[in-house]
Amino acid sequence: MSTHDLYTLSPGAEGWEVPASGAARFSWDYDDGRDRLLALYQKGKDKQWDGQLRIDWDLEVDPYDPLGTPDEAMSLYGTSYWDRMSEAERADLRRHYASWQFSQFLHGEQGAMVCAARIVESVPDLDAKFYSATQTMDEARHAEIYGRFLHEKVGMVYPINDNLQSLLGDTLRDSRWDMPYLGMQVLIEGLALAAFGMIRDTTSKPLPKQILAYVMQDEARHVAFGRMALRDYYKQLTEAELREREDFVIEGCYLMRDRLKGVEVLENFGVPRAEAEVFSEQSDFLKLFRKLLFSRIVPCVRDIGLWGERLQRAYLDMGVFEMGDQNLDLLMAQDEEIAEKLDAERFAAEEAERTAEVADAIAEGERESEGEPEEAEAGGATR
Repeated sequence: MSTHDLYTLSPGAEGWEVPASGAARFSWDYDDGRDRLLALYQKGKDKQWDGQLRIDWDLEVDPYDPLGTPDEAMSLYGTSYWDRMSEAERADLRRHYASWQFSQFLHGEQGAMVCAARIVESVPDLDAKFYSATQTMDEARHAEIYGRFLHEKVGMVYPINDNLQSLLGDTLRDSRWDMPYLGMQVLIEGLALAAFGMIRDTTSKPLPKQILAYVMQDEARHVAFGRMALRDYYKQLTEAELREREDFVIEGCYLMRDRLKGVEVLENFGVPRAEAEVFSEQSDFLKLFRKLLFSRIVPCVRDIGLWGERLQRAYLDMGVFEMGDQNLDLLMAQDEEIAEKLDAERFAAEEAERTAEVADAIAEGERESEGEPEEAEAGGATR
């Protein structure tokens, strides 16, 4: 079945073409590089995995409750629209919300794949090219996994959100080589990590928990890569050049904040757009959700050296300024540990299952061998 058959709304044209600008850069220095970045490149190679094998796709998913998150997470909860809904309609709403969230994850991962490939092309340093090549593969795997989850388990896809598409377009059209880092590695990846983590930690369903945990293990490396590369580069920029990057961050953060409303979902249920916007703004759960989504972006922006007065005022206006004190290294380490723990639990369960199978086979063999003399005697008696 084509993805176009699963879209709730037409995504428009078959594809989206973004005019490219900027130079493709080659480096002839093959034996030099930053130790930290080369170590991250080695880790990127070591940590490659197959989404067909590492994910347990046999796990069942109820398409009308794919995530098991509380009803309060939906902005219609507690409104007159919610009160008039039947249980079947509420179940359908859960399906649409999960589809909308994971569809934006899917589109974002394709964007990340394109941006990582653009970094390979445009970044001047070979060590960064090496790492970006591993990230391009990571993002392809993530898009594959999210696409499979939506096709096989949910059966519904939403088009890319306008604000996400706008930020992707701005990131890709910019000719400066550092902008795919800033737009993708810092803003979109940082926001995605926080969103993934909130769902990973609240879902009661094992399959989406697996998917999100394993994707986040990769994303932790990607954000670390962006921090390393930009922190080194931004030390060399003038105040005017830094302010240009801060303006991009400010605009991007407002776009990302406004992206997180799911208004498209409510419109599919007959709610006028203006009312849908109000419900999203007034939802206590979504207020907290939007705030926590900046838990990875703000400390990363501060860490790479973009912390001017205008940017700080913007974060105060968004109510996320205090997120700058978050320990980003600790958050990333926790993301990796959760994936490793899931692996350990799964391997232990598989080992226990194999041990039980061997024990059953041995016991069956012993029973059969104990029964052979009786059968022989019985045969002799008959003769």
